[in-house]
Amino acid sequence: MNVITTSNLSKVYDEGPVPVYAVNGVDLEIKKGEFTAIVGPSGSGKTTLLNIIGGLDKASSGGVKIGSTEIENLSANELIDFRLRNIGFVFQSYNLIPVLTAKENTEFIMLLQNTPKAERDKRVESLLAEVGLEDRMNNRPTELSGGQQQRVAVARALASKPQFILADEPTANLDSKSTANLLDIMLKLNKEEDTTFVFSTHDQRVIDRARRIITLEDGKIISDEKQHVQ
Repeated sequence: MNVITTSNLSKVYDEGPVPVYAVNGVDLEIKKGEFTAIVGPSGSGKTTLLNIIGGLDKASSGGVKIGSTEIENLSANELIDFRLRNIGFVFQSYNLIPVLTAKENTEFIMLLQNTPKAERDKRVESLLAEVGLEDRMNNRPTELSGGQQQRVAVARALASKPQFILADEPTANLDSKSTANLLDIMLKLNKEEDTTFVFSTHDQRVIDRARRIITLEDGKIISDEKQHVQ
């Protein structure tokens, strides 16, 4: 089953005399349980493609289907609600709320979903244990290392039980050890819970662990290869 399908997807910026294509005619299918890296040089369209798939940016033409939902047909409010319930995001800059603890950051989306407190508490404890932070539950972001903050971000992305997680350069600000820990956690979630991950990345460490590598250049897919990873 496809969790993501794009059809002839394009994003054009008409800021000068010559239109600039950030994404140019992309046809893509991502199935449940994939661990996919979208790679390519700076300016190739990786982040724009992820943002359109995630409903954070609007395509100029073409379509995005998440499961059976064509997201371009949703109203602004419907799209916000759909994202909240179906898509998990992990960003390069963590995007944690500074005044909230790790527990409060993780449960934030469930609060927006009106999830009952007992269910929230149980899921947050389980998720933070999964990412190895059960003993840092009450720490705020300033009391956590970069790697720990990114693990909270992964827990938060999983909290809503999304159809998939989009991770935009999630290791860019991490050292080698933190990157290895984060990738181990994501691979474990992928293998044991069939969590679908789609990365945009320059990081060879992420690329080496991905099972599918999609290469973009000038907004177009120039290769799409599967690789065997132990």
